Amino acid sequence: MPFVIDETIDVATPPAVVWQVVTDLARYGEWNPFVVACRSTLVIGDPIEMSVRLLPGITQPQREIVLAHDPGERLCYGLDGGATGAIVSRRCHEVAAADAGGTRYRSRFELSGWLAPVVRGLLGGDWRTVPRMTTAIRASREGLARPAPAIPRARSATGSASPRHPLPHTRDSAG
Repeated sequence: MPFVIDETIDVATPPAVVWQVVTDLARYGEWNPFVVACRSTLVIGDPIEMSVRLLPGITQPQREIVLAHDPGERLCYGLDGGATGAIVSRRCHEVAAADAGGTRYRSRFELSGWLAPVVRGLLGGDWRTVPRMTTAIRASREGLARPAPAIPRARSATGSASPRHPLPHTRDSAG
């Protein structure tokens, strides 16, 4: 049975602004407590390369595939499990108009496969980072006009000092 986190919040901001937060991958590190760096073309079938925070100060490269992209409405990406079905994941962001010009934002994360318990264990069973990503959407819309901050340095999973976004070929503040 898959592990699922499915949350919906209302945001007092127009859908276009919330969508900008969801798809402005270069600024993920400014607001996203789990995916601290991200880049992709957002074309279905193309990779989405992320740096995910497993524990405080430890990041891990993660490469998934864009599974769905309906501009202004829905973005999904994940892993298909490969030949062994080791880890299957799917993350979807959905944006829809709500009352009074606001937005209803839905975040769904699903994890399954025989390695899923190990992945959950890496986070110490603490999956609060996924719900924090959802509520961070609300707070981040206020900072869209701010310039990206300098890139702080953190320890990578190997323990070496590296930028917060240890993705190859990333030169800007992909956050």
